[in-house]
Parts: sequence; structure tokens; C-alpha cells
Amino acid sequence: MKSFLLSILVLVVTNAFSQKREPYKLIAYYTGSGKDITKYPVSKLTHIIYSFLQVKNDSLGFHNSSQQESLQQLVALKKQYPKLKIMVSVGGWGGCSYCSEMFESPERRLRFAKTTADLFKKFGIDGLDLDWEYPSIEGYPGHRYTAGDKDNFTELVKVLRRELGEKYLVTFAAGGFEEFLEKSIDWPAITPLVDFINLMTYDLVSGFSTVTGHHTPTFDYRPGQQSTAKCVNWLIRIGVPSNKLIIGAATYARVWEQVENIDNGLFQPGKFKTSISYTKFKTYFADTTGFKYYWDDQSKAGYRYNASKKLFATFDDPESIKAKTDFIKAKKLGGIMFWELREDAPVGGLTEEMAKGLQ
Repeated sequence: MKSFLLSILVLVVTNAFSQKREPYKLIAYYTGSGKDITKYPVSKLTHIIYSFLQVKNDSLGFHNSSQQESLQQLVALKKQYPKLKIMVSVGGWGGCSYCSEMFESPERRLRFAKTTADLFKKFGIDGLDLDWEYPSIEGYPGHRYTAGDKDNFTELVKVLRRELGEKYLVTFAAGGFEEFLEKSIDWPAITPLVDFINLMTYDLVSGFSTVTGHHTPTFDYRPGQQSTAKCVNWLIRIGVPSNKLIIGAATYARVWEQVENIDNGLFQPGKFKTSISYTKFKTYFADTTGFKYYWDDQSKAGYRYNASKKLFATFDDPESIKAKTDFIKAKKLGGIMFWELREDAPVGGLTEEMAKGLQ
């Protein structure tokens, strides 16, 4: 009998280890036109999140006919790529002025959920990504926020899951910084209801910062510094399943000006100047422009500094993407998402680097 039980145990353990893990997710947010999507490496993607749809009269819909047409063109991609999921997003930075007031009402939450279900059935949409920036803490300047937002967000997800059922995906974009993690979300209540969580582990040094730093680093090593690892480890520590966590990458740089030449501009006072899409990196950061490249091996993040113009730039690049995909594998995470596809190079861009790193 002992021998038989041991054999069964060995079989169970063997089967558990031999099961193929779910493929990593590679998720692109996309704000562009549907007619332009085919120039990007769509075959590398598992999900496209079309951003952002309109909420009017508590109902999910389109801003205009061209947005509807673009969504239909994205959905049509599924004929060529049957495993591709086309989702839509609401909110975004500056786009959720209505969220706090609207979602505190049970009636308005229900109306939103029902119209969402209707829209998905009509257009073949696969799911909704909620991008409320942010429940219960200050987000876009001037937008309302209250302590009750946290519970109202939970109730919103509950009614969405009830109305959408298991057929459709429900996800949300989460701030990758400590204040959001600690104050905005009821994690034990929310986590079982959503399919995965898109961690915005970029803009961790935002345009409001008067000190430079890495805006999308994998690791942190300074007091108060935010990072992908800090965010992920916090969530895993409180019991969020690692395979529901999707870390974020950025297809753009953030540039600061008036940065003195101390430590090549890293962690120095400065004034935010602009953002630069990855499509423009080769020209904006060309050798003739005065920018020099540096690598912070502790954060696993590259940066550039222009001593003559006192400019500092922080970004993702192939090296930092490799560090992130290695981290995903080490932590058994669900995958990676990025903002956004329209800012990536159609050929030889970071999307291809992410796909290569997740192989």
C-alpha cells in the first residue's frame, strides 16, 4: 500500500511539473488608427487594449465614428490571429474626471456594466480594462477623489463581473507606486474578480518631479525610490497570485532640463521638459546631439545625459527590457504590457524585444 501511495504521489508531482505553463502575455495599449495597426508586429501580441472609449450618460461607447471603425478593424485581426484578444479601456490620465462621482452610485455602476456587456456582444470585444487614475488618492490635478472610491471601485468590478460573466475579461491598470498600492485598492476583494492586473511600473518618476531618476526601473536601491520589483514584491507579499501580475514598460523617454553635470545627471534637480517616443530615439539621441548613454546596473535601467545642454533622459531600451523579462520569469509573473504601441518602432522596436525576452 505504501508503495502504491508513493507511486500516486510521484505521478501527481510529475504531472504538476510537466504541465506546460500558460504562455506569457504581451499586451499593447493602442490609441492609433485601426488602418495603421498592420504595420506593427501584431503576431507578437496576445492582447491589444484600445484606448480610450467614451463614457457618456453612464454608458460605454465611442467618441466618434472613426473610433468605432478603428475598433472594428482591430477586432477583424482576430480572423488572422485567433488567439489575439481585443480589449477596450476607459479613463486614463486626465480621462477619468467622472469616475469618483459616477461610480459611487449603484444605479450608475449597473447602467455602465449593462451597456458595456451590450457593446461587447455587438462588436466582438473581448474585455474591459479600467484605468481610473486614481481611486481615493490624488491623480490628475483637479479631479475629484474621496476615501469611498476604494470601496466603490470594488463594487464596480463586482457588477462588471456579474454582468459580463466569465466570457469577457475584466482587468485594471494599477499605479506602480506605494501610495496607490496601500490606499487605492481592496486587494483581497478585487484580485479574485479580475483576470489580470496591469501594473503601470512606468512614470515612477513623473513629470511633476523636480529631481531626475529612472521612470521605469526594474529594481530600486535608494530610500523612497519606486521600482517594478518593489511593486511586485509588495503585491506578492499580501497574497496576490504572481501569474495575475503584468508589469509595465514604456515606449517613450522622459527628458529633464537644467540638470547639472553631477553623476551624469542622475538623481539631480531639474525641470521636466518633454517626452520622446521610441520612434524618435535614433534622431533625438544621435551621437551628434551630445547625449551619452549610461547604464545603472543596480536599477537595470539605461539613461542619457547631455552635458552641454544639461539634459537628462530616462527610458526603456533593449537592455532594460531584457532585465524585465528575466524578472518576469524569475517571479513567475503573467507577462508584460506597455504604453503604447503607436510610440514604438514598427520594425526593430521594443515590442520585438519583449517577445524575444519572453520566449
